[in-house]
Amino acid sequence: MSIRFIGRCRISRSITNPSVRHHVRCLIHQNHFPDIRHVHTNSNPIARYRYLNQKPVFLQHTIHSLNSHVRLATNSAVEMTTDKGSVRFCIDKQVNGLQEREKKQRRIQVSKKAKLNELRFYRLKAKKKMRSPNPEVRILYRLGKAKRKEEWLIEKLRKFEVRKAAAEVYDPESLTEEEKFYLKRTGEKKKHYVPVGRRGVFGGVVLNMHLHWKNHETVKVVCKPCKPGQIHDYADELTRLSKGIVIDIKPNNVIIFYRGKNYVQPEIMSPPDTLSKAKALEKYKYEQSLEHTSEFIEKLENELEEYYKHKSRFSKEKENSPKE
Repeated sequence: MSIRFIGRCRISRSITNPSVRHHVRCLIHQNHFPDIRHVHTNSNPIARYRYLNQKPVFLQHTIHSLNSHVRLATNSAVEMTTDKGSVRFCIDKQVNGLQEREKKQRRIQVSKKAKLNELRFYRLKAKKKMRSPNPEVRILYRLGKAKRKEEWLIEKLRKFEVRKAAAEVYDPESLTEEEKFYLKRTGEKKKHYVPVGRRGVFGGVVLNMHLHWKNHETVKVVCKPCKPGQIHDYADELTRLSKGIVIDIKPNNVIIFYRGKNYVQPEIMSPPDTLSKAKALEKYKYEQSLEHTSEFIEKLENELEEYYKHKSRFSKEKENSPKE
C-alpha cells in the first residue's frame, strides 16, 4: 500500500488502526513529511518496487477528513512498515537504494586544508629523497623528475606542429652565372636586411621579405643566433614559403634571396601554415628547455653509471681483501 499526501487530501480508509491514523494525521499537521508510504514486509519485491515508484495520486474523500491543508514544504520522506503486527515509521530514509545513488553522484569535496596537507606531504617526501645519504636515491630522484619534465615538454611542443600546405607546382627561373654574380654584388651592397632571430622562421619573416621585394630585387636575410648547419634549413624553409631563389649563403649566416623576374606580390604575404610571432617565441622557449633537460638527463645517467661502477669496484675489493 502506498499513501502520498499532495495539496488538499484525505487519509485512506485502509488505515483501520485508530492510533496509526492519529499518528499519520499528526505528522501531516507538522508539515514535514509530504511523502508517506506503507510497505508490507511479506510482499513481493517487484510489487513493492512498483508501489514505491508509482506516480502520486489524489486519494478519494472518506469519512476521516483532515482539518488542515498540506503544503509541500520539504522533500523529506516517511516510510511506514508493518513487522510482526507493529507499525514503524522511518524518517528521512530513501527506499530502494535511492540514497546510495545520490551518494554516488555527489563528488567528494576535499577541503583546502586537506589539499595543502597532501602537498606538504609530497614536498617533505621529495626533500627527504634529496637529502638522503645514499647517492643512488638522490640521483634516481633527480633523473625521474627530469624525465617527467622531458615528456611534458614534448607534449607541449606537439601543439605547435603546423601542417604544411600542399606544395604548389612552380618552375624556378634559371639564372646564368653572370646574372648570379650581379645579383650577389647588388645584394651585398644593400644595407637593409630581414632578421631571423631566436623565434626562427615564422609568418612575419616571409611578410618582411615580400615588403622588401616590393622595391628591391634582392633581399638579405641575417640569421642570428644560428646553430652550425641550421642556416641551410632556414634557406630551404624560406624558399618554400616565399618562392624566392637563393643566390648565395655567406659564412657569417647571411642568405641573399632573389625575387624572380616575373615576381607578383601575393595577396596574402604571410603564409597560413606558419606560426605567429608570440607562438614562435613560446615554441623557442620550450625547445630551449627541452634541450637543456636532455643534456641534464644525459649527465645524470653518466653519474649513475659511474656510481654503479664505483660500487661494484668497491665490493670486489672488499671481497678480495684478506680477512683478519
